[in-house]
Amino acid sequence: MFEARRIAVGVTGGIAAYKSADLVSKLVGSGAEVRVIMTDAATRFVTPLTFRSLSANPVALDTFDRSLSDYPHIELARWAEIFVVAPATANILGKAANGIADDCLSTALLSFTGPVLFAPAMNTRMWQHPAVRHNCELLESRGACFVGPGQGRLACGESGPGRMSEVTEILESISGVLGQAAK
Repeated sequence: MFEARRIAVGVTGGIAAYKSADLVSKLVGSGAEVRVIMTDAATRFVTPLTFRSLSANPVALDTFDRSLSDYPHIELARWAEIFVVAPATANILGKAANGIADDCLSTALLSFTGPVLFAPAMNTRMWQHPAVRHNCELLESRGACFVGPGQGRLACGESGPGRMSEVTEILESISGVLGQAAK
């Protein structure tokens, strides 16, 4: 399904980060080459070693880490065909919408000129906050795509919109975005 496709996956700090491991595994299993970039907060939920093992590639963590390349954020932006951010927290949505580049992921997103797919995941109250809604609308107006969030029970015990979409939905969305980009 994704044979020889180059997919960058950004993982942010939310409980849904565990789903991102499954996403990377399924992408690689479908023939994609995947490179993962994680925020510091993401490493508190899932270790970089998990993603390195699943993707068979080093994980980008720090803009200033020259062990991957001299400019990891630029190299990743040049390499990828699509950038998927899953989970996409309110924090990364705000950074992306406002051009804030203060970590490796936000800097890579700002450098990337191809299609971006966000899979939001956060508490319902955060998802419904006018600032988050505005940031999503702004990103959409610039061509970003979204999958979800879904409805259901959240890690905090509340129910409502905010759950990261299931991996199968994200895979379908990636396929659709890549199909649109090819036209």
